[in-house]
Amino acid sequence: MNKITILIHCKDRPNIIASVTNFIANNEGNIVYIDQFVDREQNEFFMRLESEFINDTFSTENLKASFKKEMADVFKMKWRIYSSESKPKMALFISKYDHCLYDLLGRYNSGELNLEIPFIISNHKDLKPIADSFKIPFHHIPVTKDNKEEAANKQLAILEEHDINFIVLARYMQIIPKSLIDKYPNKIINIHHSFLPAFIGAKPYHSAFKRGVKIIGATSHYVTEELDAGPIIEQDVTRVTHAHSIPDLIAKGRDLEKIVLANAIKLHADRKVMVYNNKTVIFS
Repeated sequence: MNKITILIHCKDRPNIIASVTNFIANNEGNIVYIDQFVDREQNEFFMRLESEFINDTFSTENLKASFKKEMADVFKMKWRIYSSESKPKMALFISKYDHCLYDLLGRYNSGELNLEIPFIISNHKDLKPIADSFKIPFHHIPVTKDNKEEAANKQLAILEEHDINFIVLARYMQIIPKSLIDKYPNKIINIHHSFLPAFIGAKPYHSAFKRGVKIIGATSHYVTEELDAGPIIEQDVTRVTHAHSIPDLIAKGRDLEKIVLANAIKLHADRKVMVYNNKTVIFS
C-alpha cells in the first residue's frame, strides 16, 4: 500500500475541495484524512490530505505530474506531495545543555519520531559521549567571532552531503547565520526558554521571577533573521507560585522545553505545519 500526504495553499475559491477529492478518487485513491482552513481576512485557503493507494502500478512521481497539470496549475496552488515511505532527515545542533538532547534521542531510539538523524553538530565537545552512546555521528565545529563564516560553510557542507531536510536547535547557543537560514527557510526549528513574546533575553526565568509571574512557558518556532521572531509552531505553560525559587522555575522550564520541542518536531516531520505571513497553520 502506498500512502501520500498533500499540502495545498492558494487563494480561496469555490470547488477546490471537490476537485481535489475527485482527483484522488479518479486515481483510485482512498482518502483517510482531510482538513482545511480558510483565512477570511486574506482569502487564503489551506488544506492537508492523506490518501492510500493500493494499485500495484501506483507511482508518486506520476501522481505529482498529474496533480500539477489538473489541480495546481488550474487553481494556482503552492503544493507539496510527500510519500510516507520517505522519512525526513533531521540534523541536530547542540551546545552544552543536554536535557533536550537526551529527550529527543530517547524518543528517536524508541521509534516515536518518524524521521532520521544522520548526525549531530555541536560547537562544543561536552555532549559527544551522549551522541556516542546512541551511536549517532558527532561533528565538532567550533564557532568564534573570527571564524563564523568558515564554521557556517562547514555546517552547510555536512548538511548538503547528507541531504538534510530540516534542522533542530536543541539549545544550540549560537546565532544562526543568514546562509543557513536562506538555505533552509522555515526548516530550522528552535526552542526558546520563554513564552514568547515576553521575557526575551538571556535570563528569562530571572526576569519572570522578579515580576512574580504565575505561569512560565516555552516556545518552539522557525528561525528567521529577526531573532526569536519566527513563525511559532508550539507553545505550552505551567503554573508557578510565590513559593517557587529560580532553580524551581528553571527545572519546570526545562521540562516544558523538552515537551514543546518534541511536539514541534513531530508536527513538522509529519507534515502538519504550513507557514504563511510569519504565522503557522497547524493541522491535527
